[in-house]
Amino acid sequence: MRKLRLAIELFLLFALLPLLYVFDVLKLPVLLILGLFALVCYVILRRDRFFDRQQLWNREGLRRQGPVMLRQFALHAMLIAAGVFFLDRESLLALMRRSPALWALIMLLYPLVSVYPQELIYRAFFFHRYRELFPTRWSVIAASAIAFGFMHIVFENTLAVLLTLAGGWLFAQTYDRSRSLLAVSVQHALYGGFIFTIGLGWYFYHGAVR
Repeated sequence: MRKLRLAIELFLLFALLPLLYVFDVLKLPVLLILGLFALVCYVILRRDRFFDRQQLWNREGLRRQGPVMLRQFALHAMLIAAGVFFLDRESLLALMRRSPALWALIMLLYPLVSVYPQELIYRAFFFHRYRELFPTRWSVIAASAIAFGFMHIVFENTLAVLLTLAGGWLFAQTYDRSRSLLAVSVQHALYGGFIFTIGLGWYFYHGAVR
């Protein structure tokens, strides 16, 4: 019965909730929903005596995974930049060129109001809460990535979902290796900041401001 309850809970939170937003049943701003969801997850984790609270930060995990993360980012950033250059050159560095103040504000606030709450939900909470449903490391990594990518249907475009599905796979592996929300949040912030900088940020605007 416990597994059934967890499976129903997972469906309601990670599948139904984004759908309710897309179909305008849930009319709150997406960042407010994210913040409230993250707060609930934080309280649940803090009150769970079986959860290692060190994972909510864990600088050692960042130190161990940092070099690998930077090498991955350098390669992926070059591929993404090349894709924008050849396929959508007008968007290249568009936000920096047209609104540098907005770009700077996003770079400052994005890790705090978006990245860490997402990683708290889709990595720390998801891995710990639903470990019984996904007994192998690769199954929980895949489930976390799929849930993370699916959540981005709120932006109502395919590219946002595909990019975050790939990102979710990468971030889930980092969390699995490091058990550090600091490490995976730094990695997420690097990729997200680069996406906004290189010119793809507008794919992630709609749901946040609707």
